[in-house]
Amino acid sequence: MATANDRAILQTIFNPSTPFGDIPGLDEEEDIQEEEETFAPELLEQVQDLELQGVSAAESGDVSTALERFNEAIRLLPGRASGYNNRAQALRLKGDVAAPRHLLPCPGALRDLDTAIHLGRGCGRAACQSFVQRGLIHQLQARDEDARRDFERAARLGSAFARQQLVLLNPYSALCNQMLCEMLGRLRNPNNASSN
Repeated sequence: MATANDRAILQTIFNPSTPFGDIPGLDEEEDIQEEEETFAPELLEQVQDLELQGVSAAESGDVSTALERFNEAIRLLPGRASGYNNRAQALRLKGDVAAPRHLLPCPGALRDLDTAIHLGRGCGRAACQSFVQRGLIHQLQARDEDARRDFERAARLGSAFARQQLVLLNPYSALCNQMLCEMLGRLRNPNNASSN
């Protein structure tokens, strides 16, 4: 049987675009322990199965089915943060990022992320992933200060990917990284460096 660390390494190999340190299932045992205290075990198991079906559907490109599964999971356990975080990911894939906040029937990814963070009281795995997702949306919308705040929160919750994004958002760090890359390039190819 594979350990959580083995699964994380395999996840990184087979899905290199997954933010490292934010590997699904890595801390699953801890999350389940917390949820068992809050939700009825049989209902929680049903919702987790729906979420796994939704994740599988999204990974295979069937975002509509994924949204159906996540909607059903949220309907069954509306107080569980994970369902909103997962639905937000599917909504992002669909391009529904920032629906107007006053339109309740059209949740949008940002609204779901806000809900997941609120339900998780800003801590735990679902909140950490929600801060990362929301930070990425802010970054894409050129709202770097909002992105920085969310990445800082996710980093405090243990996200290595968020820490990496914070470094990339730092202009001095970016300049140092660029200079370091140039210097390493010159060391690797001294013949090309002399022609510059």
